[in-house]
Amino acid sequence: MIQVRGVTKRYGRVTAVEDLSFDVPDGRVTGFLGPNGSGKSTTMRIIVGLDRPDAGSALVDGRPYRDLPWPLREVGALLDARGFHPGRSARRHLQALARAGGLPASRVEEVLDLVGLGAVADRRAGTFSLGMGQRLGIAAALLGDPPTLLFDEPVNGLDPEGIRWVRTLLRRLAAEGRCVLVSSHLLAEMALTADHLVVVGRGRLVAETSMAAFLEQYAPARVRVASPEVDRLARAVLGAGGRVEPAGEGRIVVSGLHAAAIGELAHAEGVVLHELSPDQAGLEEAFLQTTAQAAEYRGGAA
Repeated sequence: MIQVRGVTKRYGRVTAVEDLSFDVPDGRVTGFLGPNGSGKSTTMRIIVGLDRPDAGSALVDGRPYRDLPWPLREVGALLDARGFHPGRSARRHLQALARAGGLPASRVEEVLDLVGLGAVADRRAGTFSLGMGQRLGIAAALLGDPPTLLFDEPVNGLDPEGIRWVRTLLRRLAAEGRCVLVSSHLLAEMALTADHLVVVGRGRLVAETSMAAFLEQYAPARVRVASPEVDRLARAVLGAGGRVEPAGEGRIVVSGLHAAAIGELAHAEGVVLHELSPDQAGLEEAFLQTTAQAAEYRGGAA
């Protein structure tokens, strides 16, 4: 488990993180979301000991990262897709890390095959595409087979097959009981991957909850309804406490009532239904709603 408690970090007059507290539980993929400049990368750097907080603490299984006796065996992190010497081959890069971490050389070949770089392991890493660099960074994070993993934008530069591979990998790692923290701007992908969410804005906590509860609170399900007697059904829905939005000829969108309740109302009123389909608003809508006041950079209208 990762525990962040009251962390504050300032760079001169700029406060990157302010009194931030949250938990990253074991056995789940936790999505770490926030607008640009919200403090995500700074927080992840503090967790792995690359930056010191001005106040508060970040603990991995109850200890600061700097106190871990074998860091590579306890925490794996991908924070920079280009965090390797461009003149080294992928194999030599991982071998150097393995020697520094007291890991067997056989583990290098295992992770190269795992991430799909076995055939190009002797190429200089500086010639890799962005996606291949991401795979090498993931291999480095997995090298020590650690129980705690942090990934900052792990699917950046990957093709659709690679994105699905990363999604499957992260969920498998969590299913093995590991603690997995993932920062990403690809919200549609995060909706498919994460079980738990930590949302930050301007360095402060905005939400810490399960994915299901976050969507239920900030993007509640709606139901699309089509009927030749839609006006009569709309009155019944309003009388039952639902909310109605027009959606074109013979169509409405209902919120505040589940599809089953609307179907029962239609039956009681003798109204014929041509469509009754739940429509859960996406993670993007919920994210934008919760962070609307925290976006640091905004574009003007075209």
